[in-house]
Order: sequence, then C-alpha cells, then structure tokens
Amino acid sequence: MVFCFLRSYRFTEATWEAFSLPNFVFRGVCHPGIFKPMRGIKVKGLSSLHTLASDGESHVQPMPLVEEETGSSSSVQSTPEIEKNYVHRVYDAIAPHFSSTRFAKWPKVATFLNSLPSGSLVLDAGCGNGKYLGFNPDCTFVGCDISGPLIKICADRGHEVLVADAVNLPYRTGFGDAAISIAVLHHLSTENRRKRAIDELVRAVKKGGLILITVWAVEQEDRSLVTKWTPLNQKYVDEWIGPGSPRIRSPSSITLESIPETENNSKEHEKDTESLNHEFKGTVPSTSKDVRSVQNQQDSVQNQQEYFVPWHLPYHRAEVSGASACALENGLAKKDDKKGAVVYNRYYHVFSEGELERLVSGMNNAVVVDRFFDKSNWCIILQKTL
Repeated sequence: MVFCFLRSYRFTEATWEAFSLPNFVFRGVCHPGIFKPMRGIKVKGLSSLHTLASDGESHVQPMPLVEEETGSSSSVQSTPEIEKNYVHRVYDAIAPHFSSTRFAKWPKVATFLNSLPSGSLVLDAGCGNGKYLGFNPDCTFVGCDISGPLIKICADRGHEVLVADAVNLPYRTGFGDAAISIAVLHHLSTENRRKRAIDELVRAVKKGGLILITVWAVEQEDRSLVTKWTPLNQKYVDEWIGPGSPRIRSPSSITLESIPETENNSKEHEKDTESLNHEFKGTVPSTSKDVRSVQNQQDSVQNQQEYFVPWHLPYHRAEVSGASACALENGLAKKDDKKGAVVYNRYYHVFSEGELERLVSGMNNAVVVDRFFDKSNWCIILQKTL
C-alpha cells in the first residue's frame, strides 16, 4: 500500500525531532509523543522537504512515497482516482482563489471552539486555508490538509500545519484534547473511507475529547444551487468508486461536464425540473408498471447523493502554464468563455439525514453527544469514551 509522506511547514529544527523523540512542544507547552512511530514503514526518496530558493521564496519538494509493510487497511488508505482528480488536484489548482472566499466563521463551529477549556490542543483535520486555526486564543491548534498549496497559505499566516491524509492521520493515539473536521468527509468517495476518517479523528484525541464533524447535506436550503451540480449516474459511480475503487478509468467511461452556470441554462433546468415534478404529481399512470417507473424516477431524484460541484476559476487567477493548463489538456477542467473562467469539477457525496450517525453507530469508543442541521450541513459532536 502506498500513501504520501507528510510535509511539515514552519516547524523548527527542534520540532522535527518530534518524529523520533517522545515529546513535542507547541509554544512552550509540552505534549508527549504526538506523532505515530515510524516502525514498519519504508521511506523512499526522503530528502529535504522544504527548501528556500535563491529568490527567497519557500518551495516544496516532491513528496516521497512511504510504503507500509502491513496491508490490512490498504484498500481504505489507497486514494481512489476520483478523489485524486476531482478533489486533490482541483484544490491544489484553485487554492489561492478558494482561500480568498473562505474567511467567514460558522457560528456553530465558533461556539464549539470557544467552549473548549483553556490550554486545549485542537486538531483541525482538513483545515483548508486555516480560517479556524487560532480562533480560540486560549487553545493551541495544529492543522493538516491533503492540499500542499492550501497548507502553504496556512504556513505563511504563521500556523502550525502539515500535509496529511484524513484517513491516515500522522498523530499518536490520544494526542489532542479536541478535533474538528469541517466540510471534509463529503469529499471521500466510499463509505469505508468516510468511516476510517472518523475512526482516525477519534483515535487522535484523548478519552473524553470532543470531535465536531460537519458535512454537506442532501437537504440544501437553497435548492437553486443543486440545479448547478452535475449528478453522477450509477454506471459512473460504480466505475469510479465501486468494488476495489479502480485506480485507472476504463476507455468506455462517460465524460461528464459541469452544468454551465448561466441564467438561460439555470432557467431551462428549472423548467425541466418543474415539468418533471408536474409529470410526477399530475399524471395518472395507466398501468402498475408505469406507477413503478414514475416512483423509481422520484426515488432517483430524491436519493441522489453523488455530484460534481463546479468551481469557476477566473482566467486572471488561473495559471496559464501550470495546473490549470494541465487540467484543461487532460480534460479535467474546461473553459467557460462567457464567464471568463476555467471550470473545475469537485466530487461531493452529500449526506442524508441520519447518515453521519449511522457511520458511527458501530463504534465502541465514542458516542454522539449532539447533532444538528446548520447552513445546509449535517453536524455531529462525538465524545471519546475509551
């Protein structure tokens, strides 16, 4: 099984010693053994991970690969292609523009962070541009994200951050007092990977520690947004994230594009939806077969959970010779000349009511202490019991 070795930013030489020493120091506070031991892991191509170029700018070296000798959870930790192409590479490409839109703090998240005891060590798994890092000045925060460019933005702001995968957090068991996972799990394409990410959050906090998890909901308050999303049909989903999570898409795969976010197209889509709803409600089927057919169509619309959600990166923000050019060449993005933007698709699995609770229902080391719906997100707070 192969996964990416973490990269760390803004850590001092003494901080790097935490990978081999039993103690780790954040801002003068000693925290025993944060990082997981590296036994049983072979590191290939390990070299300087963070260098200073002659122009004075910080540059990240290519990530070395780490091979784990035990493959018990390799199928869960191995990243499916749909996540690589439509999550990781997208956020790497849009990081600066995405970051410029992410600054408002959600009240429920703010309330949770402000409720934590002074001196708490808080893990933000999937921290993005770090908008919650340091939110409570009485707590110490450490963030991680799969996107190197987003982590660099955090580091440039002075946060303690590193690149890591949500399904394989690099922290020792019980290192933190609390953890948050805000709008992360819906980017994981299989139920087992979503369960694994929750397991990792629980593992990483102390007994009694609290974990806040939020995910996008099927029940979006602004239904007009959903008309701009591209639903993935079952054939596509099975091919990308079905049994075995194929690493290479077969030649017969369907090429899907975002629904253009133009007024005309939105209106046409709304008309189609109204027409479909009228058909469901106003037509009297002539046979039981017709009844089943209509019911199946209704269920399909209501049960849709897999989507591509577009992100429009303005031409002036796109890297002409960088990630956007490669994405366009490889068919992973397209141009929208009317909007003057490169359009990326982001993979989402939107959660239905009760789905988060079902994911944790079998856990013997954590319980749900609160659940709520906030800003079109389903949210739960877990407490570690063992």
